[in-house]
Amino acid sequence: MNESERQRIEAAAARLRTQLGEQRCGSLQLGIVLGSGLKGFVEVLEHAVEVPFAEVPGWPVPRVEGHGGALVVGEVAGVPVACLTGRVHLYEGFEPVEIVRATRTLRTLGVPRFLLSNAAGGIADELVAGDLMVITDHLNLTGGSPLVGPHEPAFGPRFPDQSEVWSQRLRRELMACGARLRPGVYAGLLGPSYETPAEVRMLRALGADAVGMSTVHEAIALNAMGAEVCGLSLISNLAAGISAQPLSHDEVIATGAAAAATMTQVVAEFCRRLS
Repeated sequence: MNESERQRIEAAAARLRTQLGEQRCGSLQLGIVLGSGLKGFVEVLEHAVEVPFAEVPGWPVPRVEGHGGALVVGEVAGVPVACLTGRVHLYEGFEPVEIVRATRTLRTLGVPRFLLSNAAGGIADELVAGDLMVITDHLNLTGGSPLVGPHEPAFGPRFPDQSEVWSQRLRRELMACGARLRPGVYAGLLGPSYETPAEVRMLRALGADAVGMSTVHEAIALNAMGAEVCGLSLISNLAAGISAQPLSHDEVIATGAAAAATMTQVVAEFCRRLS
C-alpha cells in the first residue's frame, strides 16, 4: 500500500519529537520560513538545535543556491521558534504537497502561528530594493495547490475559506516592528524564469505589489489547518520593465545579505510582541 501524505507528515513529526524532545516540540510558538538569502537569521537564536532536512523522513531538500536545508529550533526574545532555513519550489520539479510538507509537519507538532518570508521583485511604485513588505493578501498564479487530490481531514476542510489567510492581528504586530515596512499583495508564480515586462504590467493590473516563486502554497496549507499566518517579502530587485538592469539570482542573494540585519531586528521585535 502506498504511504499517504498524512502518514508521511506523522512519521516526520514523530522523528522530530524523538530528536528534539516532546516538551521542546510542544512549546514552539512560531514557525518561520526563511527565503532566499535570509537563512543567516538563525544566528540570533539562543539554545539552538539544528536538524538537517535530510534527517527528517519524507522532507525534500532544497537544491537552490542561497537556500539552506535545515530546521533550526531555538529562542528569540524568549519565544520558542522553529526556523526552516530554506524551502523547495515547484520549478525544481516538486509537487505542491511536497512543498508544504515541512510546514504541515510543524503545524502537526502544534505550532500555532507562522511567519513566511521570501525574496520578491517589487512592482508597486513606492517599493525599492531593500524594502520589507508585509503581505496583506496573495495571488496564487502558480497553477497548482497543495489541496488538490484526495481530501485529508487532518489537513483541514475540503473547501477552506480564504477571506483572511493573512492574519490581520499578526499583520498589525508586524507592521509595528519597523519604520520602513510597507503593506502589499504578493503574487506567486511558477518560475524559474523571471517575469517579462508584459507579465509585470499584467500583475500590476491584477493588484500585485510584489512577485515571487514561493510562499502561496504554504499559506494556503497552513490556513486550511487553522494556523495564524503572516508574511514578509524582502524586495530584492524591481521587476522586469521597472528596473533598467537585467534580473539575476545573484542580485537576490546579495540584497538578502545586505538586508539581513534589518530583517533580524524586525523579526526579533515581532517575537518580543508575541511573548
